[in-house]
Parts: sequence; structure tokens; C-alpha cells
Amino acid sequence: MYYISRVQIDTENRRKISELTHLGAYHNWVEKSFPEEFTAGERSRKLWRIDQLKGRSYLLIVSQGKPDLTQLESYGVSGTGQCKTYEPFLQSLTDGQKMSFRLTANPVRAVKQESQRGKVYPHITAAQQLEYLEKRAERLGFSLINNDYQIVQRDFPILKKKGGKSMKLARAIYEGSLLIEDAEIFKKILTEGVGKEKAYGFGMMTVVPRGR
Repeated sequence: MYYISRVQIDTENRRKISELTHLGAYHNWVEKSFPEEFTAGERSRKLWRIDQLKGRSYLLIVSQGKPDLTQLESYGVSGTGQCKTYEPFLQSLTDGQKMSFRLTANPVRAVKQESQRGKVYPHITAAQQLEYLEKRAERLGFSLINNDYQIVQRDFPILKKKGGKSMKLARAIYEGSLLIEDAEIFKKILTEGVGKEKAYGFGMMTVVPRGR
């Protein structure tokens, strides 16, 4: 059973959110919102991202279990935590549906090296990042609708890992229209994500139906 959850981030309370300075801190917030998993050390895959809506910031999560709303609101505005089952929407998806989409991705490429695993390099330019999505659309169960998709934000947020090491990750946020070509594959990407660094706020796609 999949669930989709949301909470408004309390951006007016700087002291409350002072720890949220990098992707790893958001990752920890997400994990601690599932205290039973966190305590047991058995963490299921969760997709998350930060959305901006009408001047407010929200944490959005797709997960296989329900979060603890008290923990979800630990950096959020009290009373704004919400959780609902994702299954009815997922089951309503069919081939041929036209959808509006939003995707936050980590556009990278792997370059093969002799006697080694491929090394991963970020796509830097907007053209490279658009091509990253265009090349993957078919295998992800959808087709992009011509001239109706774009990158709305590009940046390089910081990820701090244990030991104090910091790194920048390429982030591109895409919006536009798509056509579902293979609903079963498409449902999987809505729950399992797209590309790399899913634990750190990448890979989540959300969609809403569009009129014909």
C-alpha cells in the first residue's frame, strides 16, 4: 500500500528549521517521520521533494507506510501534516491518458572506464538536462508532448554526509505534459522514482490528469 503525505514547512520560524541547511538534513527528517522503521533500522524506499505553492514551502513524501504526523510536523506548521492512500489514484491510470507532470531529478550520465565501474558525471547545461529526460521517457512508460515541457528550476544543492564531507548534486525540476504509453511501468516510476539519489530528494514525479 502506497501513501502520499504533505506538510507545510515552518519557514517563518528560523530557529525551528535552522538544521535544514542541506539535503541530508531533509533526508533525516523524512526517515524520522517513520519512527518504527527508523528504530528498527529497516528503512523502506521513500520518495520526497520540496514544493513551492502560493509562497509556501511543502515537504511531499511517497511511501509504503504511513508517517507519524507528529514527527512529520517536527519542522512543519502544526496541523498541516496530511496523509492519504495513493492506491486509488494509481489504479485509475491507463494507457493513453494525458497528464500534467512535475519531476525533480538528478540528471547524470555514467561514462564507462576500462576495468572499472562507470564514473558518474552530472549534466550541467539546460540542453543536456532536457535531453536526459527525453532519452528516458519511453523506458519510463510515457512520451513527452512536443513543445509542452520545460525545466522550471536548475541548481546544485549541497549534500553533507557523515564525516563532514560535502558535495553538490545537480538538480533539475521539470514541468509539462506527457502521455501514458505503458501504465504499469508508469505506476512504478510514480512509486519507485526516476534516476539516482532518491534518498536525497530526487526522482519524485507527480501527475494530474489533463483534459483532452
